[in-house]
Amino acid sequence: MTGTIKQFRRGLVVGKFCPLHRGHELVIQTAIANCDEVLVISYTKPEFAECPPLKREAWIQALFPSVKTLVLNDELLYHLCAQHNLQHAAIPQNDASDIIHRKFVGWLCWDLLHLTVDAVFTSEDYGDGFSIALTAYFKERGHPSQMVKHVCVDKARTLIPTTGTSIRTDPHLHRQFLSPAVYASFVKRICILGGESTGKTTLSIALANHFETVWAPEYGRELWDARRGDLEYEDLLKIGQEQISREKALAEKANHWLFCDTAPLTTLFYSVSMFNQADPQLQELANRRYDAVFLCAPDFPFVQDGTRKDDDFRQRQHRWYLNTLAEKDLPYFLISGSLESRIKAVAKHLSTIS
Repeated sequence: MTGTIKQFRRGLVVGKFCPLHRGHELVIQTAIANCDEVLVISYTKPEFAECPPLKREAWIQALFPSVKTLVLNDELLYHLCAQHNLQHAAIPQNDASDIIHRKFVGWLCWDLLHLTVDAVFTSEDYGDGFSIALTAYFKERGHPSQMVKHVCVDKARTLIPTTGTSIRTDPHLHRQFLSPAVYASFVKRICILGGESTGKTTLSIALANHFETVWAPEYGRELWDARRGDLEYEDLLKIGQEQISREKALAEKANHWLFCDTAPLTTLFYSVSMFNQADPQLQELANRRYDAVFLCAPDFPFVQDGTRKDDDFRQRQHRWYLNTLAEKDLPYFLISGSLESRIKAVAKHLSTIS
């Protein structure tokens, strides 16, 4: 069975994608539907803090794995020029003229990537002039028959009524215009640490309810219960990896905040405590950064649930957290008192980073 013959051989989509929203997705989807191949180019100068190149590239690849992607800043472009023995070029400023941007994209296609396109897909007024400029650029370089057509997609924004500028003002308010994989990048991950019987799980659940979001349970405890406490050394690295994997999945379902009951740092403690060693990969995972870390104080009576050790172990674990967080230069906040007072303390701090 032969595939459907598409209108264009290779299509081009160019944008800042800061962030990649459903309007951008519609343009890329239209290009994929009409082209055998699709090239997506993204650059912006200056950069936007929460949309760095690697994050933008990850968004595009997660949602559109079939497209060829080129996401740049000046540093990445410098290395690509060096690899291809090209004279170093700089990314144009966002407010540079259309002529400069069109020549730059032509140069990226022809000189850097060694390819041409026969269609550009945009939702902007500049699309017609862009296609004419690319046609001229390719003709000047020996492709007189290379015509580039402009395909305009939802220019009036009737299908997807949003812009990147409006979303950047508050991604959470406009999350309906972001795919879950993109929105997850704007979720603040809050880590709750604490020794055994310090109330961190209770606090994580309460915070998730208070902020109307989700929380990430402690996978290590889940596996411990399933194995009835019979864990092997190799399990600890798997626990750390699975904890992060579940955090990433839950971030797509979260609302502004994701409260994480423990972190790979806790798994590191148990690896050293149980086996007197830790896998180097687990040691690296233990450096994972969160938007805020709260350490629960062991300031109420120890409760034995049948799996915990004792208060001496709890105090040793607390001291280990204090020392290790300081050694790793990981900022944290020590919280104590009743559940209500802890919730208030966390909420007060989160109001400063929202």
